[in-house]
Amino acid sequence: MNYRYQQLADELVEQIYAGLYRAGERLPGVRSLSEQRGVSVATAVAAYRQLEDKGFLDVRDRSGFYVRPWAQTRSIDTPVETSATGPCEISGQELAMAMIKAANEPGILQLGAAVPEVRFLPTRDVERAIGRVLREQRHTVANYMMPPGAPELRRQIARRLAEAGCQLSPHEVVITNGCQEALMLALRAVTQAGDTVAIESPAFYGLWHVLESLNLKAVEIPSHPERGISVDTLGFALDRWPIKACVLVPNFSNPIGYCMSDPHKRTLIDLLDARGVTLIEDDVYGDLGFQVRRPSLCKGLSPNSDIISCGSFSKTLSPGMRVGWILGGRHHRRIEQLKYVSSIATASLPQLAVADLLESGRYERYLREIRLTYASAVARMSEAITRYFPAETRMTQPQGGFVLWVELPEDVDSIDLAQRALQKGVSIAPGPLFSATGKYRHFMRISCARQWDERLEQGLKALASLL
Repeated sequence: MNYRYQQLADELVEQIYAGLYRAGERLPGVRSLSEQRGVSVATAVAAYRQLEDKGFLDVRDRSGFYVRPWAQTRSIDTPVETSATGPCEISGQELAMAMIKAANEPGILQLGAAVPEVRFLPTRDVERAIGRVLREQRHTVANYMMPPGAPELRRQIARRLAEAGCQLSPHEVVITNGCQEALMLALRAVTQAGDTVAIESPAFYGLWHVLESLNLKAVEIPSHPERGISVDTLGFALDRWPIKACVLVPNFSNPIGYCMSDPHKRTLIDLLDARGVTLIEDDVYGDLGFQVRRPSLCKGLSPNSDIISCGSFSKTLSPGMRVGWILGGRHHRRIEQLKYVSSIATASLPQLAVADLLESGRYERYLREIRLTYASAVARMSEAITRYFPAETRMTQPQGGFVLWVELPEDVDSIDLAQRALQKGVSIAPGPLFSATGKYRHFMRISCARQWDERLEQGLKALASLL
C-alpha cells in the first residue's frame, strides 16, 4: 500500500533536489504543510519524521524542520575531459581483476564495488518468490528455458518498459545472465574484432573487460557530470574514425551518475541515426532514480532508430540471481542466436522468481520504499567525505543510483591510495580503472549502498588519513 505520507515525503525530496528548499533552510511548519497539501497534521508529521529518519532533515527545538547541510557538498561542475583521443586497443585489465579479488577478502570494507549491501535489497521477498516457484512450478524449473527466455518474465518486462514510454512486444525481449552478458551480446551482434566503438568517459570498468575480450578498439568521449556525454565531441569522433557503435549509460551513469535529459537524448539519437551508428544503452540503474518519475529510455524516445537496450535486476533485486534483458531491435534474431551459443539459457528458477515479483507488484513497492533510502545513503556519504577529506576534494551529485565519483587533490595517485587503503581494510575503485588510457589518476569511485555504522565511519576516516 502506498501511504499518503510516503507520497508527501517523495514530493518533498523532489523539491529539495530541485532547489526549492536549500541546505539549512526551514521547511513549512506542520500545520502549514497540512493546509498546503490538503492532508492531516498526522500525515505531515509522518512525512517529516520519515525524512528525518532518512537523514534529509534536522529538527530544532521549538523551531521546526530544516534541510540538512549535505547539499553543501563541493561538486564537480566541469567536464573531466574536453577532447576525444583516437581509437585505442584495450589491454591491462589485469589490475582491475587483481583489485576486485583483493577487495573480496573477508573483513574488507567494500566501498569500491557497485554492489548493494544486503540490507538495501528485498531479500525476504526474493526468498518467498523462489519458494512459491519451487512449490508451484517445480517441473518447469527443472527444464531449460531456451532463448528468448521465460514468457512470463518477458511479458512483465515489456509491461514495465511500456510504463517508461517504451512500447514493445514480449517477443522483442531476450533474457540474459545479467547486464554484462547483454552488453557482450549487443557488441557481438554489431561489431567484429578490430572494429572501433565510442564509449562515454569515464565508463564502468566491466565494459573495458568486454571490449578487451572481443578485441575491439575504443574512442573515449568525455561526459559532463550533470548533462552527460558530449554530443559535439562524439560528432567530431564520428567524422574522424570508423565507429560502429556507441555505448553509454544515459540514466544515472556509472561512475559519474548523470541522467541525460530527453532533449539531450534525442540530439544524441539523431546524430547516430544520421551516421548509421548503433546506440547501445545500458539501463541497469534506470529504476533507481531518487525522484518519482522514471527517466525515459532512448529506445522509447525513438522506436525506429538502431538502438539496443540492456538492463538487469542485479542492482535492485539480487546481484546473485543474474537476471538481465536485452532489446535487440533489428538485431533481435542475431542476439537470440548468440545467446544460445554463448550460454544456452539463463537459469529457469531466477527468471520465474523475478516474474513473480513483477506480477505481484512487490517489485514496484520495493522501488517506492528504497528510493529515499538510496538518496539518503548518497547524501550521507557526500556529507562525510566533505567533512573528513581535504578541502580540494570534489564529487558528483547524482540524482539516482548509489555511487559517487570523487575528485581528489591533484597530487594523489588513486591506484597507490587503493593499495594502501586495502592494507587498512578498505576497498575503493581507483579512477584509472574507468578509462582505457589511464585517465582519472586522482579520481575514485565510492559505493554508498552500505549500512551507516561505526565501522563505515571509521573506514572513511582511515581513508582520509591516507590523503
